[in-house]
Amino acid sequence: LPISGGSLFQYRVSPARDAPASPFSLSPVEADPMLPAARRTQRKIPSVPYKVLDAPALQDDFYLHLVDWSSTNVLAVGLGACVYLWSACTSKVTKLCDLGQETVTSVCWAQRGTHLAVGTSVGEVQVWDAAKASLLRTMGGHLGRVGTLSWSGPSLSSGSRDRTICMRDVRSAPPFTSQLVGHKQEVCGLRWAHDGSQLASGGNDNKLFIWSPHGTSPLLRFSDHTAAVKALAWSPHQNGLLASGGGTADRCIRFWNTQTATALSALDTGSQVCNLCWSCTLNELVSSHGYSQNQIVVWRYSSMAKVATLSGHTMRVLYLALSPDGQTVVSGAGDETLRFWNVFPQARRTTGDEAAPFSRAYTVR
Repeated sequence: LPISGGSLFQYRVSPARDAPASPFSLSPVEADPMLPAARRTQRKIPSVPYKVLDAPALQDDFYLHLVDWSSTNVLAVGLGACVYLWSACTSKVTKLCDLGQETVTSVCWAQRGTHLAVGTSVGEVQVWDAAKASLLRTMGGHLGRVGTLSWSGPSLSSGSRDRTICMRDVRSAPPFTSQLVGHKQEVCGLRWAHDGSQLASGGNDNKLFIWSPHGTSPLLRFSDHTAAVKALAWSPHQNGLLASGGGTADRCIRFWNTQTATALSALDTGSQVCNLCWSCTLNELVSSHGYSQNQIVVWRYSSMAKVATLSGHTMRVLYLALSPDGQTVVSGAGDETLRFWNVFPQARRTTGDEAAPFSRAYTVR
């Protein structure tokens, strides 16, 4: 169905922020003399999003990946047959493409630059130059929808309902260089390690596999989850540390050391784990959830103590992405909204002549 341009990515009024604590609570006059003079300041994460945008036709489908944030500060969102781009700097919305009778089933930005991969309902993968709004190429290889994508430099991997993973090099003419077969049901999660040394894949068969860039058989096979494994995230702080999340019948976040092939720990979150994202500034991670609480949780690793629980979505929080500066988390749900949360502190700056803080770009005018 066509999407009304008048309602696309429109601002909603967010609830008022929590009132700040009384300044008198910090007064030395009120302090208990028996307590230590110095206290560790606890980080305060706002409990409401600072921005809410309408996203009509954002699908409530657990197996898709329809929201991603680029290194150039542009949010890509798949809505029905179209991909829209929202600039976090200018709030400008542009339509990148319209697939007609097909449906967008995944979007994924290259780590650097303006190349965006788009997976489709008919098993194709398109690569677009978003800056020029030009289609660079279309690649086949799958017999079912492409629900997940992941880049590693010029290498692009795609996972499909046909149970296969296609390994591609966008610089070469063939549509794919190899095909990985291992999962028995739809491949619903893919994530390259930050150094490109390993690829993690999760499936609706409850399996988690680890692959090398050049092999065609899994290096590691994990079968601990008891539901679909969509949520995958590699730690930026420790090589080989992988987090995975299971669906409704599992509800667990599990941690793995893929260098030693060991399971490290597991936590039952109490609800479907839809997505995971590590902070790049702190040793913390964010999980988004579906049945039954539809919440977002910030966890401290490795104690897995809850730092914050964020609520507001009225349906499963299927989509999650981190801003390029590492401060903001955007969440998307079948309630057709995108919500922006201030979660992590700004990375320490090394020079005084850099651009203005990223967070200023988000002020609602």
